[in-house]
Amino acid sequence: MKILDVENLNLGFMGENRFNQALWDVSFSLHKGEMLALVGESGCGKTVSAMSILQLLPKTAKITSGTIDFYGENLINTNRKNLQQIRGSKIALIPQDPMTSLNPLYTVGDQLLEVIKIHQHLKGKAARQKAIEAFEAVQIPSAEERLKAYPHEFSGGMKQRAIIAMALACNAEILIADEPTTALDVTIQAQIMNLLHEIKTERNTAILLITHDLAVVREHADKVAVMYAGRIVESAPAKEFFEHPRHPYSLALLNSIPSNRGKSLETISGQPPSIQQKIEGCTFHPRCKYCMDICQIKVPPEFNVGENHFSACFLNDSLNRKSDKD
Repeated sequence: MKILDVENLNLGFMGENRFNQALWDVSFSLHKGEMLALVGESGCGKTVSAMSILQLLPKTAKITSGTIDFYGENLINTNRKNLQQIRGSKIALIPQDPMTSLNPLYTVGDQLLEVIKIHQHLKGKAARQKAIEAFEAVQIPSAEERLKAYPHEFSGGMKQRAIIAMALACNAEILIADEPTTALDVTIQAQIMNLLHEIKTERNTAILLITHDLAVVREHADKVAVMYAGRIVESAPAKEFFEHPRHPYSLALLNSIPSNRGKSLETISGQPPSIQQKIEGCTFHPRCKYCMDICQIKVPPEFNVGENHFSACFLNDSLNRKSDKD
């Protein structure tokens, strides 16, 4: 069942002298029990796209067109009160840095209980029992005792689990996980991703995962959307994406992953453009080794290159053959 549908989202930021567009016709959808990974280098528009869903944008940001449909309601036009009810209770955010996401002056339990009070309207013993169950669901040991701890008494991984527990306590239907393992060591990263995978499968929760870690995407995601310079340049089911990548940027990202098969690492020359830069044609063409004349003039449309597989590249046919050979 589709519960979120982002269609042709265009967004920009007002600078000192001009409006700088940051997102261009961004479209993706989420179904129950599905994990969609938004991938790409830093500055490509992943986090801005996700924050648009909850309308957690700076004052200088402006959505100029598009829709964000949640159960038939356009969140762009919804009133502030309704949006506040949706945040946390129906769509929850797992922020990038668990170290700074909890208030150091209050116990973790008090902060969890506050969330339960606001969104679940529970008090006293009922709220406390809900908090204990949430801690147990994210595998925090001695859950009742740990409610009394302050954030500094939690490790990074435990803080991230506590934040996830807040989402579970409110029965959120969508989790937006913004680089949820960035500040954690490798072992804890795996534990957090396994926990999110369990939540997805056991609770039928939809997850929007923002990441640059393609190894995590390969293991856990159901769908992949690759972003570059504010556009989605390729989208596909995860298995299809890793077996048959179609866009030159996708190929370059995959070739830059360390391999144990003796293959040398490839790098992508240059840097992604800033939103102040105006590039004619395909925004990836200055870094693309397959660049043609048309790429420097015209923005490529989305080509259907397989079942639910789209790539915005004029070379999609020849890249299909090259990708399959590789």
